[in-house]
Amino acid sequence: MALNLLAIAAGVFLVLVALRDVFQGVIVPRAENTVLRVSHYLNRGCWGVWPWIAYRLYRDARRRENFLGTFAPLMLVIYLMTWVVLLIAGWGLIFYGIRDQLRPDGLSFFECVYFAGASFLTIGYGDIVGTTTLSHMLSLVAGACGLAVVAVVATFLFSIFGAFQQRERFVVTLGAHAGAPPSGVGLLIEHAQAAIVPDLAQVFRDGQNWMAEVMESHLAYPILTLFRSSHDYESWVGTLGTLLDAAALVLTTVEVDDAIRGQAHIAYNLGRHLTHDFTNYFGFKEPESGAGIERAEFEAACDELTHVGYKLRDGNGAWKRFYDLRRTYAVHLNTLARWLEIPPVQWVGDRSILRRH
Repeated sequence: MALNLLAIAAGVFLVLVALRDVFQGVIVPRAENTVLRVSHYLNRGCWGVWPWIAYRLYRDARRRENFLGTFAPLMLVIYLMTWVVLLIAGWGLIFYGIRDQLRPDGLSFFECVYFAGASFLTIGYGDIVGTTTLSHMLSLVAGACGLAVVAVVATFLFSIFGAFQQRERFVVTLGAHAGAPPSGVGLLIEHAQAAIVPDLAQVFRDGQNWMAEVMESHLAYPILTLFRSSHDYESWVGTLGTLLDAAALVLTTVEVDDAIRGQAHIAYNLGRHLTHDFTNYFGFKEPESGAGIERAEFEAACDELTHVGYKLRDGNGAWKRFYDLRRTYAVHLNTLARWLEIPPVQWVGDRSILRRH
């Protein structure tokens, strides 16, 4: 009797852990509680070794990027497999605890797990059957649980890939506006050379919508942060850095009309909010403050902007204002880029060389 009760208790625990993980990981937006979140532990643990493997298997950067790009889709498959295994094992333990209510008699633990799997997957071969109302009801609940999990996970997958495609659409578009790899300086230069500087206001407006969508979708489904762009020299972190750097330059250094400056100000506020939210959500250690660039790099960028026709503000004052704005987001953005192993782009990721031991 004690063994049966222990088996039932362990089975209920596994079922509840799996269902809670499915509920918080798929249904609840931005679930903060990660205690007993199996998918959270899998995500952090596997990503902790995946880049280590990539750097040892591949010296070629493109092949390494392709390998890193397989992580997020693979984790979706592992999530589903883990949930199914936990639920079948849990129901197997429950049925093992009431095996005297199943026929044929004398079922082993693995036979009870087989019956649980047949009930969960709604196969129902009929070689093992319940003989009491309790066993009948539990097999029905196990089957309903399987149908519900599969339906929820299928919807989850569609949501994930839909959000990924939405994110990448803007990443590719901005890459055409800002060069490859994109940068804030490149965004301003490309528009000056194409004589479409007034269009920067629309770029910042589109960037605001994109950042709001990323904030909502990536905090609700953190696995999206690990989906890498399918295009070379592009990433969602690099795109975010491009928008923030361009907005900071417009607000502090470059003379533009009020419409562009107003949209840049809103984009800067939203982007800074996004970087801080991600740093807090993923529990990164608070980075040291700093702008992430040297004065010489800033002056070189100013020379490029002057060369393409921009009128700039005074050097010393512009540098101080730019430094003060960039320090509010640069280190947070760089911390995120390093954790995600994003290839360095101008002023994002190039301050800290990733060391491998």
